[in-house]
Amino acid sequence: MYKILTLNKISHFGTDRFSDAYTCSDSVESPTGIMVRSASMHDMELSPDTLAIARAGAGTNNIPLDKCAEQGVVVFNTPGANSNAVKELVICGLLLASRKIAAGYEWSKTLKGKGDEVGKLVEKGKSSFAGPEIAGKTLGVIGLGAIGFKVAQAAEALGMKIVGYDPFLSEGVKAALSDTTVIVTDIKELFAKSDYITIHVPLNDATKDTVSDETLAICKDGVRILNFARGGLVNNDAIKNALASGKAAAYVTDFPSDDIIGVDGVITIPHLGASTPESEDNCAMMAADELIGYIEKGEIINSVNMPRMALAELSGKRVCVIHKTEAADAVRAALGADVKYAERGAYGYTVADCDADAGEIARIDGVIRVRVLG
Repeated sequence: MYKILTLNKISHFGTDRFSDAYTCSDSVESPTGIMVRSASMHDMELSPDTLAIARAGAGTNNIPLDKCAEQGVVVFNTPGANSNAVKELVICGLLLASRKIAAGYEWSKTLKGKGDEVGKLVEKGKSSFAGPEIAGKTLGVIGLGAIGFKVAQAAEALGMKIVGYDPFLSEGVKAALSDTTVIVTDIKELFAKSDYITIHVPLNDATKDTVSDETLAICKDGVRILNFARGGLVNNDAIKNALASGKAAAYVTDFPSDDIIGVDGVITIPHLGASTPESEDNCAMMAADELIGYIEKGEIINSVNMPRMALAELSGKRVCVIHKTEAADAVRAALGADVKYAERGAYGYTVADCDADAGEIARIDGVIRVRVLG
């Protein structure tokens, strides 16, 4: 019996995908797999029985990826499952950044009780909330993955010009983009050309403070910044300074923090990007399928800390080995059969359909975890 621990409320569309061979709840001990949304796992002790963690969403900052890799725990995410939900909120953010809708809404509430004067007060006060149309303006899209690509398509359909930057742009996405989309290889060029900028990249050491004093200085006066990816991608002090000076006209973010809440020009949304029933269902189903594929046949799809490996269904015994890359030759020799091998950074994954001695393989220096399936 396999045991799946849920650390957050997970859509039943995901948990229903587990067969009778699984127990799935928020209270199982020594789980085989873990499903998580936003719960922090950094202080959580992992059971030796835990094989994999599936994050029902894209970001994995709440999971200790290095620690998991060292223990042979595969971490999955669900790229693209929530992309439509985030795309729609980004389009909403574009309009909120332009038309001062949020400020106008708050001001309108102050007219309660004014009776017949409301109409005249509205006509007198509405000029304070005027803003430009997005049609004809240039949107810079940093990161053209599942979400950024959809944002670019939707914004172009609304009449915007698109400038994109992504050093890891796939050939498939590049081919699917409109012929009028301009792809730049220097992010500074994107900052210089854009009236609006939206960010869709992971948060790591290389991307932290993508929007900073330095990059904002390159921008047009009155630039509007949108951040529906991760809070640390925009330096809060820099954006506050830019808003105060007029360099930036608006900052819309899905990641409120105490130092930017209530700042003039900042619109904070309470992390609603993926908060749709459709998105939660899609993420849960993908996460469940990833766990099932790995637990039952050793397949690794959409892992963020281990190499990718698609595998056929089991037809006999299968030996799956997670190891340091320097152990690859020794593992291959011990398996003594045709093997499939993939690596990612310091970690390798070797699989063979054979009856090799798992105990012998486990003793090889650099081997982290050995599983025998079937």
